[in-house]
Amino acid sequence: MNAAFINNIFNTVPHAFPSLALEVFHFQYRENALYRKFVKQLGIRKEEVTSPEKIPFLPVSFFKTHTVKTTSFDSELVFASSGTTQTINSFHYIKETAIYRQSFFQFFEENYGNISNWCVLGLLPSYLERNNSSLVYMVNALIEESKHPESGFYLKEFDQLFSVLKKLEARNQPAILIGVTFGLLDFFEHYEIPLKHTIIMETGGMKGRREEWTRKEVHDFIKSKTGLKQIHSEYGMTELLSQAYSKGEGIFQCPQWMKILVRDEDDPLLVKTEGRGVINVIDLANIYSCSFIATDDAGTLHMDGSFEVIGRVDNSDIRGCSLMAV
Repeated sequence: MNAAFINNIFNTVPHAFPSLALEVFHFQYRENALYRKFVKQLGIRKEEVTSPEKIPFLPVSFFKTHTVKTTSFDSELVFASSGTTQTINSFHYIKETAIYRQSFFQFFEENYGNISNWCVLGLLPSYLERNNSSLVYMVNALIEESKHPESGFYLKEFDQLFSVLKKLEARNQPAILIGVTFGLLDFFEHYEIPLKHTIIMETGGMKGRREEWTRKEVHDFIKSKTGLKQIHSEYGMTELLSQAYSKGEGIFQCPQWMKILVRDEDDPLLVKTEGRGVINVIDLANIYSCSFIATDDAGTLHMDGSFEVIGRVDNSDIRGCSLMAV
């Protein structure tokens, strides 16, 4: 795909999304042998795919067992999932780092304004201990682009993080603390601080570190320690190049180049545009991998395209970045 098409992806409008998705489907069917074989084994002819709901969605587990690439290329980056010692990691091969960067910078600024206005704090223990986490890459890029002197990662320096938050609040400096769930719980179990200028964004993930909490329990606990009215959330995964954000109550919104559908758990080819089911993601930014991913997350899709994550389907691996059941 040429630069003009990539530009169309990031500037798509709702009425153009279906035709753009179909164009990406035909491109990936033609240029991705693994995906083409998958579609054929389902007994689906490409001519029968006439709407996004009819596009075959590749199970996310394929990223654990296969190399998922559209076209042949040398990877600029390779991201790996943060699976536990009992699980097999997924790998995502990135042809053009610039596409990932445009995806997360553009949607962040659409939601939160210019990154230079923010002090960005990352609380991502365990993720920082790896050098191939897509989440760490994104947060690090936000930290660097913010150019704020106190932006940075905090591994186990809870005292320092508490001190920085107090200083930022005293200066009325807008800040965003992006944290994996167990890290946020560990921090706020030891510290209480009223926050008026700081956003807390949890990215999910307990990784077996502690007893599972529901999202509501997590958010209510953090609210009790900070006085915040809402806790924000990020929905993303190693196998995607885009994220959805929630500004409260676990209701996620997608960028215009990403769309959620839900499939029937018993009949995965039965795909709906509203209601409860297992989440399918169309991520057009994932142009050189696979843009059509059948996840293991159960959810509720609303008429306006927003969605909630309500847990994991039975017998699926616990993803390191997975969100809690509610």
